[in-house]
Amino acid sequence: MPARRWVTLSDLISVIDGRNDFEVCVRELKERHLRREPAHIEQSAREIVERVAAEGDEAVVDYTRQFDCPTFDASQLIVDPDEIQAAYDEAPMEWVRAYRRARENVLDYHERQMPRSWLEDFDGMMLGERVRAVDAVGVHVPGFSAPLFATVAMSVEPAKAAGVERICMATPPRKDGTIHPLVLVAASESGVSEIYRMAGAQAIAALAFGTETVEPVSVVVGPGNPYVIAAKRLVFGRVGIDNLAGPSESMVIADAHADPAWMAADLLCQAEHTGDNTVMLATPSEDLARAVVLAIDTQVAKLQRADLVRQSLSEHGMIALVSDMEAAATVANELAPEHLQLAVDDPLALLESIDSAGAIFLGSLATVPLGDYAAGPSHVLPTGGAARFSSGLSVHDFLKRSSLIHAGERGFGRLARDVEILAEAEGLDAHAAAVSLRRRAGHSPTDRKESRP
Repeated sequence: MPARRWVTLSDLISVIDGRNDFEVCVRELKERHLRREPAHIEQSAREIVERVAAEGDEAVVDYTRQFDCPTFDASQLIVDPDEIQAAYDEAPMEWVRAYRRARENVLDYHERQMPRSWLEDFDGMMLGERVRAVDAVGVHVPGFSAPLFATVAMSVEPAKAAGVERICMATPPRKDGTIHPLVLVAASESGVSEIYRMAGAQAIAALAFGTETVEPVSVVVGPGNPYVIAAKRLVFGRVGIDNLAGPSESMVIADAHADPAWMAADLLCQAEHTGDNTVMLATPSEDLARAVVLAIDTQVAKLQRADLVRQSLSEHGMIALVSDMEAAATVANELAPEHLQLAVDDPLALLESIDSAGAIFLGSLATVPLGDYAAGPSHVLPTGGAARFSSGLSVHDFLKRSSLIHAGERGFGRLARDVEILAEAEGLDAHAAAVSLRRRAGHSPTDRKESRP
């Protein structure tokens, strides 16, 4: 029996019964979740990137006039310190205090992630790893339809924890050329070195290649629209990037004990970003599914961004009835969602069955907005199923690792003949000779004693 849609429950969100045909259920969920961007987006992004690389400021200014501020000129690229100071006058002190507490949580979490450099004895060889921060990072903070000040903390604080000295930010001007004051205050509070008034594919290119005004960086991070994603893909290799994050997405697994109003709110809060957000609920409880649908209908009407929510729900939202919690976990692993909430009585037990998710929220109280703003882990996470092979932004995105190899006489003697044999088998006699010259000498030409760094 094929999976059955309950089309009569709600005009807002589809409900599919996957208890009889689980494979069809998973396939329909994937169709709602996984998307491929049109080919013209990458072509347009390539044209922008190549023009910025060739023309520098002139191209950045031209694109900023087209997409953001019609009167923009090169003198506005760098945000003046006076503008940042003026932004503090517009920022409510209650918000400033809340942002400071959230920022400190994010910094503390990522400081605990820091790996160590090490060098240890391996039977006559001193082997290890040296960990160093990259020199400069560019953070892209899009405008969209809301001031994304939380993205500042979630992108900048991991870089600070890693020890990056120069952190600059690119964010778009509004139509009048200004930047939202809360974004400026957030950047100042987080210690951003430079703020550039630009965004989109042109900003990614400017950060990667540099312009007359913009000094290039080594790593570019931060979310953005499909053109930003395409630009990051194009500049990867010249700079490092975090991931290719697309529209926000969230999946909730709930049991019969979950509060339907809470579950509805958890779906709606992730559907209000851009109108193309994926939101899904998997549950074995038919009663809960029905109650959540009714709660969604009631709550949507009260939301300021109701139109965007309705668009996300109708195009990329779904409630799936599954046979049990293991089936729900299987769905989650197939989708590898950006956010996964386990709203069940024993989330730690269910966690053992979860393999792939960007961030996992344990229990009904752990609603995703806690992670979006203040809990600690970065909310810059893999989307579109990329959590199957990648992770959220962390200190590791801002670190370089150099392997360390020191050969004492005993260690050299242990490896030398094996390396000669292996090199000769590949036909690389110069490799073999580099070892055999030392082996036949019987010792280092400069120091017969075993030495350590």
